[in-house]
Amino acid sequence: MAHLRQQFGRRLLFIRQQRGLTQEGFAELVGISVDFLSLIERGINAPSFETLEQLGARLEVPVAELFTFDKSVTVLRTRRI
Repeated sequence: MAHLRQQFGRRLLFIRQQRGLTQEGFAELVGISVDFLSLIERGINAPSFETLEQLGARLEVPVAELFTFDKSVTVLRTRRI
């Protein structure tokens, strides 16, 4: 299960950065703390269904897109972290 959280976190981070959003700004849009967003992006915590809906809505992507893991993106993100 931890592996899924890590993949999800890297995917969320990647999409957020593509949109040019800071952790602070995005957390405010979603209605969560920066600390919680950081924990999600690092694969330590997992969001609730309600938060998943907000993440997708604020990033303007279907929730399923947050679970679409591209191996090349995952590898690149892992190497940079």
